[in-house]
This record gives sequence, structure tokens and C-alpha cells, in this order.
Amino acid sequence: MTTNLQHTAPPPVPTILLRGGQIHGHPGATALVSRGGQIAWIGSAQEARAHEGAADEVVDLDGALVTAAFSDAHVHLTMTGQGLDGIDLSATTSVGEALRLVESASRHLRGRPIYAHSWDETKWAEGRPITAAELDRACYGGVVYMPRIDAHSASVSSAMAAVARVRGLDGWDGSGVVTRDAFAAVTNAFTSAMTDSDREHYLDLALRAASEKGIGLVHETGADHLTSGTDLQHVLEAGRRPARTATVAYWGQLTADVGEAAELGRYLGVLGLAGDLCADGSFGSRTAHLLEEYADEPGHGYGYLSAEQIAAHVVACTRAGLQAGGHVIGDAALHTMAEGFRQAAEVVGVEAMVAARHRWEHVELPDAQVLATMAELGIWASMQPAFDGLWGGTEGMYAARLGEERALAAVPLRAMVDAGVRLALGSDSPVTSMDPWQAVMYAVWHHNADQRLTVAEAFAAHTRGGYELAGRDGGTLTPGRAASYVVWDQDDDLPRTGDGLPDLAADPQSPLPTARLTVVDGHVTFDRQGELT
Repeated sequence: MTTNLQHTAPPPVPTILLRGGQIHGHPGATALVSRGGQIAWIGSAQEARAHEGAADEVVDLDGALVTAAFSDAHVHLTMTGQGLDGIDLSATTSVGEALRLVESASRHLRGRPIYAHSWDETKWAEGRPITAAELDRACYGGVVYMPRIDAHSASVSSAMAAVARVRGLDGWDGSGVVTRDAFAAVTNAFTSAMTDSDREHYLDLALRAASEKGIGLVHETGADHLTSGTDLQHVLEAGRRPARTATVAYWGQLTADVGEAAELGRYLGVLGLAGDLCADGSFGSRTAHLLEEYADEPGHGYGYLSAEQIAAHVVACTRAGLQAGGHVIGDAALHTMAEGFRQAAEVVGVEAMVAARHRWEHVELPDAQVLATMAELGIWASMQPAFDGLWGGTEGMYAARLGEERALAAVPLRAMVDAGVRLALGSDSPVTSMDPWQAVMYAVWHHNADQRLTVAEAFAAHTRGGYELAGRDGGTLTPGRAASYVVWDQDDDLPRTGDGLPDLAADPQSPLPTARLTVVDGHVTFDRQGELT
């Protein structure tokens, strides 16, 4: 697949000397040199003087912390840019407030389609989604696509429903709320009108936002119910350009044929047929597949794949040299996924499974049996601590949907680590924001105290974990390895851990570090103070 993107000559890779700070992972070191896209040297301030003459840029850190760049292990990049450019409903507290924002946008856009996102009816006084009739009045009969915060359901105007031809599809309830097949139809209909220029604008917004948060690598997790192969190619191309956050990609397409798997991998340029290959849905939309019914409404949710389908897919991907996996949240879906992977291991062997670095996304209600399967077969967990931070605990949305006991069992980070499951942390942006230090904070202050990670564990899973899972160089500050690092300004009063990280475990209200400078593969991608030319 090719795209018609314009290229300019890449800028030269500068030699950068950082001095006078704290170099994470290197006690006593205060300086670092990057050259030719790699970390060339780490040492003391006195030794740094010998490198001054060869440096193109010298940065005085004034005590700032330098760490490896973060990796976000689950992102929808174009959708993230759309969200940054669209109407954010995440802070609204009522149907009326959300509708007023839609009406204001409709007047401003003068008939153009409206993208309003991240609503959560559990935070609205009315406790219900917006209907098509209400949207029709607010937008004067126009096209409105309004995905829920979990991106597994949406409210749509009548015009949007007509364009997407959702009537008669599974997940169309007649009121204007879409789930399952109907949600996929409206998502594809809305995004199909996007031009290459639109897409480049959204990707630029998203990648700039990632760099500002100190992210050096994002894992794009696409599937045809969310996006397109063309969009995937734009995402990969955008991440290959110098002075940008780097991108890798996964595509959620089921296959049972090794030749087809290999061809898809080559054609799309992906690391695996994984990511948003959905085994079930989400708690918020009541589509995650549960063993016991939802607490606030009858039903067990939906399982989209059988163990036999999963096994055939994993065998094909493993033999094709690709990572396999999928989106899996509920305990019933996790049991199905585990059974499928165990069946695949009987065919290809445990050693091949471990070597493949297969991955599961979200993994919110695993029991000990599921975690043992993951550990034995080397299955990574791509986790989002913000899910617990925003919706967990005994009074959040999870408790409303699942009851308190299951809500506290969701996102079991400590149980995973203790079971030997490898973690890579991320955001699922735009479902939650790309904000890795906030994710570390959520992991350290999990609502369930038994599931909390240390700062060092969470930081490693959000840096080294994501790079290792993608098979990429980075995630540590090591001479000879990729020069992807961040300079952080921190509150002077904030305690530090033994290796210089902010001790976020000291206080859940601790101020988070702010990125001053982000460097990816030796190129400056963000320079808040304009220190480098």
C-alpha cells in the first residue's frame, strides 16, 4: 500500500550535550551526550568538559531529571487528533450541557459534520445517553457523530444514522444510540469522508501532543471497525519522519491462514494482527463479556470470538512471525481467549508462543488461571491504569456496572506482576489522554491498595515495557542504544526515589513532572523553552 505524502529532506541529527542534571539509571552521573541518533556517553560534569567542543547543542539542566522517553502501548492516533480538534464532552455533567456545546458547534461549522466525543452518561444528571431526536434539534438536522468515552458506543443524529445505514444492524436501538455492528458502521461512515489533508492535520496534532508529554513511541492499534488501512499507512509514515514521535502499528483482523497472515503483515507494515481485534466490548457500553450479569442491567455482554477462531488465528500469526492478540476485557472473554491460546500452544509449542511476544489489550477481570496462562505463554498485557483511575473504586462507573467487588478486581496490575505477566502501559487515547506520568500516578494509587505498583515498576512498564513489546530499541538510557530521552522539570519539594524518579507514592496530589525537552532517535521533537536552535 502506498500513500501520496510529500517528503522533505530530513534535518541532520545534532550532537547534544546535557549537563548538570540527574541521569536516571546512572547514580552519580550528571551529563549525557547523544550523537548520530544514539546515546554516545554518560558521565560526570567534570568529564563532560571533554565533549563540549564536539557538541552542536549544549543544554544546562539546572538539576533537571533525564529519563528514557515514554512509550504509549495503545493509541488510536488519528482519532486522538480528531478529539483534540473536536468537541470534548468529558467534563459535561448533563445532557443539556452537552447539547448546548453541540448546538454552538453547529452554528460555527455551518452544516459541516460535527465530532463530539468522550461523553459518559454516568456523570450526567439524567443518567442516560443523548437521543437522535435531541441531536437533530441541536444541530438543525445535520450530521453528528458522538462516540462514548470508551469508543464502543455512540449517539448519532438521524442524518448520521441514515448516511451509515444502521437500521436493521445489530446494535441499533432506534433511539440514536449505536453499539456493535451499528457502531462500526457509523464510525466507518464518518471517517470515510476524511481527506488526506484532514488526516495529516489530525496526526500532526496527536504527535505534537505525544511529544509534549515526553512520549517517544506510540503503538497504533487499528481495526476496520475503527479506521482503515489507508489511515494506518499515514500513521506509520508520520512516525517515520525525523523530529516526530515514532509509531509502530497493529491491525485487528482475524485470519486462520499463515500465508494470509504473512501477506497482511507485509502489506500493512504491521508488527502483528492484534490490537483492536475485539474478543468483547467494554464495561461502559455493557458489551464486555461477563461470566455473571451486569449489576445495573440484565445481560452478560457479548463475546465476539470463539476459542477455536482464536487458536487458528494465533497459530497462523505465530508461524508467520507476527504478534497475535486482541482487545479483551470481561472475565468470560478472557477465559475464551486463554483457551484459544492454550489450544494454539498445543500446535506450535510453548517456546514459539513465548518468542512471538503475543499481546492482549486491557485485560480487566483476569483470574489466577488466566494470569497463569499469560505468564506461561509469554503473553504481554497492554494496560491502561487510567481506566481504574477514572472509573474504578467503590463509587465509580465500574462499581455501577459491575458491583463493588468486581470493580476493585478490575485492572489488577500487582496481581499481573506477581504472576510473572509482562506489562506495557498506555492510554487507549482518545479514550483517556496520553499522559504517562498521570498513568504512573494511577498505577501507584490504584483504588485497590492490593493492586498498586511501585513508581519504579510503573515507570519501567511505561518506558522499557512498550519498547520491548514492539521489539524497538529504546526505553532505557544506555550508551549505544537509541537516543530517545526527555528532560523533566520537577517540583523542588517533591521527594525523589533512590534512582531520582519523583516519589509519587508519597502523596496522590503530588505535582507531576513537566517535559522541557523531548528527543526521539537523536532529533528534538519538543523544546518547551526554545533552548535548541
